[in-house]
Amino acid sequence: MKRVAIIGGGITGLTAAFRLQQQGIPATLFEATNRVGGVIQTVRDGEYLAECGPNTILETSPLIGEMIADLGLEGRRIYSSEQAENRYIVRNKRPVSLPNSPLSFLATSLFSLRAKARLMAEPFIRRAPADEEESLAKFVRRRIGSEFLDYAINPFVAGVYAGSPETLSVREAFPKLHALEQRYGSLILGQILGGRARKREGGVSKKNALKFSFDQGLGTLTDTLGQRLKKQIRTDQAIREINRQNDSWSLGQAEEYSGVLLALPAFRMAELQLTCESKPVSLAMLGDIHYAPVASVVLGFYRQDVEHSLDGFGALNPEVEQLHSLGTIFSSSLFPGRAPLGQVLLTSYIGGLRAPHLVSKTPDELCELVMADLKTVLGVNGKSTYRHVFIHRRAIPQYDIGYGRFKTFMNDLEKSVSGLFFAGHCCDGVSLMDSIASGHEAAGRIANHLKKTD
Repeated sequence: MKRVAIIGGGITGLTAAFRLQQQGIPATLFEATNRVGGVIQTVRDGEYLAECGPNTILETSPLIGEMIADLGLEGRRIYSSEQAENRYIVRNKRPVSLPNSPLSFLATSLFSLRAKARLMAEPFIRRAPADEEESLAKFVRRRIGSEFLDYAINPFVAGVYAGSPETLSVREAFPKLHALEQRYGSLILGQILGGRARKREGGVSKKNALKFSFDQGLGTLTDTLGQRLKKQIRTDQAIREINRQNDSWSLGQAEEYSGVLLALPAFRMAELQLTCESKPVSLAMLGDIHYAPVASVVLGFYRQDVEHSLDGFGALNPEVEQLHSLGTIFSSSLFPGRAPLGQVLLTSYIGGLRAPHLVSKTPDELCELVMADLKTVLGVNGKSTYRHVFIHRRAIPQYDIGYGRFKTFMNDLEKSVSGLFFAGHCCDGVSLMDSIASGHEAAGRIANHLKKTD
């Protein structure tokens, strides 16, 4: 029976291993640390439940529902509260609800009358040449103006990439946005007509996708995958060399494999020594992919010590507001069981490309910076009842201008080196759903490869 080696025990590697297991293809998963799950990690401390990484999954594809059903987790999935649908953007140091309809857009104080009028001209803006690679900032200024860049796109980018719209490539970081302009000539028309196409294909836009977690947090998903794959997982095993000889792969150990999947961060891939038929193949260029550092600061408070209603998903902080943090998720408003009765739990993020130096501060200092923002924006008073700080030194890859060369390199290598595969957030998108889909699709490519080589 042909076997596969999967290097990297994050959600992508776990998904690929699980899908291969379902097809009867044995796979061994190697993880350098003492646990699987990657950035997904849930901490339960008494009645508090803190997420160290992502807080929710967006149900943008039927793939995730199928996997949850296959894992028997349907009864443990919980959707976000209907009372937590508001999304806030901070303006003038106060959270303003993001409009969710044409009428609320006309009435909102988030954007000026001039900015609203500028948006009405968007369908008449000429599309950019298809071969031109723009930064997201340039794209947004051209199509909808600087105010929307400052108070809509900048905070949104901080929430997704912890990055900067000035350096992110619209084609690479937001390919659907780029495709809307190219296909329809207008973002507004594209949203309308593109929505019809998604409906036919069974997809859901991120804006309209349902958000969910599990009764014991997102760690439930990776823990369950770990249990299902327990006999196939080898933790505390950092792979440093990969060798291909006569259609067989070895990892510096006795076992041989018919294929290898690299489901690692780019900076880890760059450190690998890859040899094909005794010839070295360098992966060093992947080390040039820039990662944003992010610290997650989870704080608990008595409900009466927070003035804001917390009736939403959270609040994002535009860079022009000059706050310390990138934004805050209202964790206990989203899902039950996140804080004791009479208390609330808030998860804030700090650092990113906006202020990468801040992640070098101590946990006490990070909490002080976040507390200052929470007092200003949400009217938080009094001391915190709980805190948990988790620092990701290299959290999110930045799909900057020119990022296509990295994707091309990985795609070309996968095509030219039989049995070598790439997947993960440096290949197929940075969202949690993107990483799950990447693992699923990689398993499909591996299965097809093994059939062809029978």
